Amino acid sequence: MTTAPPPASIVPDSEHKGLIARLPQVPRDLAMLARFDRPIGWWLLFWPCAWGLWLAGAGVQWQLLAWMLAGSVAMRGAGCVYNDIVDADLDRQVERTASRPVASGRVSAKAAWAWLLALCGVGLVVLLQLRWEAQVVALGSLALVAAYPFMKRITGWPQAWVGLVFTWGAPVGWVEVQGFDGLAVLALLYAGAALWCIGYDTI
Repeated sequence: MTTAPPPASIVPDSEHKGLIARLPQVPRDLAMLARFDRPIGWWLLFWPCAWGLWLAGAGVQWQLLAWMLAGSVAMRGAGCVYNDIVDADLDRQVERTASRPVASGRVSAKAAWAWLLALCGVGLVVLLQLRWEAQVVALGSLALVAAYPFMKRITGWPQAWVGLVFTWGAPVGWVEVQGFDGLAVLALLYAGAALWCIGYDTI
């Protein structure tokens, strides 16, 4: 008779590795709150921006790409902070997330909101570098971002909402170059990027 193997230990959100681990406690907690210790999120947010720019015919515009990357870092961080503020009570009940800065009490809700506003300030600087049409499109993502934490409460497949949110940079990049021309191609680009995101998030 064989016995079942012991359950695998739960891996927390962050294991405090790399440069983040060398920071003093307060900046380390703020960095973890914005998931700066997990940079893959920046790239997953940034690549649809780049696809939108390149497929719209922008070529390699390094300055614009740099602004898009800065915006991806800031707004991904802001989204994570907002998510942790909204989900703090739930996070405390889950072993994997109980050690998050807000859920554990290491960062107060007031400090988290201040950090969120600071990150949004960086996002605003990036927004002001874009043409007005792209600014309008970018601001349209705020409703999707605000609703995301609540999707986990009303649907069993929040990856679909993640797909809409995390690939919004594709239409922003496209409109920055083309304005509102070529919307049929843009729709296909956005749909393809969203399905790509749903795929990797499901995996």
